[in-house]
Amino acid sequence: MKHKVLGVVNLIHETDELERLTQSRCLATVPFGARYRLIDFVLSSMVNSGISQVAVFAHTKFRSLMDHLGSGKHWDLQHRQSGLFILPPATDDIQEISRGDLYHFYQHRDYFERSTWEYVVITRSHMVCNVDFEAVINHHLEQEADITVVCKRETQPSPGKARKVKMEDDGRITSIQDHYGRMLSDIVSMEMYVMRKELLMELVETSLAQGQDHLVRHAIFSRLGQLKVHGYMYEGYLGVVNTLTSYYDHSMSLLQPEVWKELFYQPGPIYTKVKDEPPARYTSGSHVSNSLIANGCRIEGTVLNSILFRGVHVEKGALIKDSIIMQNGKVGENSFVSNCILDKDVQVEGNRDLRGTEGTPFLAGKKRVI
Repeated sequence: MKHKVLGVVNLIHETDELERLTQSRCLATVPFGARYRLIDFVLSSMVNSGISQVAVFAHTKFRSLMDHLGSGKHWDLQHRQSGLFILPPATDDIQEISRGDLYHFYQHRDYFERSTWEYVVITRSHMVCNVDFEAVINHHLEQEADITVVCKRETQPSPGKARKVKMEDDGRITSIQDHYGRMLSDIVSMEMYVMRKELLMELVETSLAQGQDHLVRHAIFSRLGQLKVHGYMYEGYLGVVNTLTSYYDHSMSLLQPEVWKELFYQPGPIYTKVKDEPPARYTSGSHVSNSLIANGCRIEGTVLNSILFRGVHVEKGALIKDSIIMQNGKVGENSFVSNCILDKDVQVEGNRDLRGTEGTPFLAGKKRVI
């Protein structure tokens, strides 16, 4: 990227309605697509766009985040000029942690001040997409905007929680609602903001001085009349994944080849933490149809329209249908699993019958024996 851009993945107070899937992990590290985590998509988009310095503002339950990201080598960030920085809360005081993202940005203001980058791209982790941020930056400069918001026109209601915006014909945003509003608009904010670093620090200090500490709700909402806030319309695949229904629906959409190809390869590939596993093994009598099967799986039964993560064992006579089975799961002999989400290390014993409904999948938390 020819422009000096700092990437920020903001995990502070992300809307999270994934129930037991985020009981012991943050939203950013929820497994997705047989071998990925949610944060992989925005992080890969940044790297593919030439952003070489990325700061991840962690908030709570970030042990799995630290383990997954490590030094950033799987995204080729450890060799770059600046690399990957994980910035946890500066204090463990509950009242301080509960404050908004602007407060936490201020606590790490020395990080921003030391950076020589001119622009900053602030994103969330729950937007499953593949974005060319260089095109966003170019649009930002062409429009001479103070802030550019990446948006997507959604013709169908999304099962995820997202802000909606109203936009004039020239692209200027005139109104933004919160996640639970009822604005009559089909334009969704993807929670991706481009601005000068100096403007961000000005918004941080000014808002905190007024007793306000949320970037979007306070710093941007209240200044739509003062700042030139423009929208950049994203045309690719978007999954807003922060509710259980949206997680299931967008996971199942990956079984469509056109969605898989668009999301994982255009405009660049999606990277994740590499784990060495043997190829999946299919024994005599097994049957698999329209499914994603990760490395290390052993299939002796039947898998239909499902997603299996690494190391899943499907025993003889077992039938898995329209389900998501995460890492090291096991489905015992002659068991039936339909419309289910089974977290890591869930063991389904033989001759069990687990069924969710089409709108409400059955969810089993980590390390359960059913």
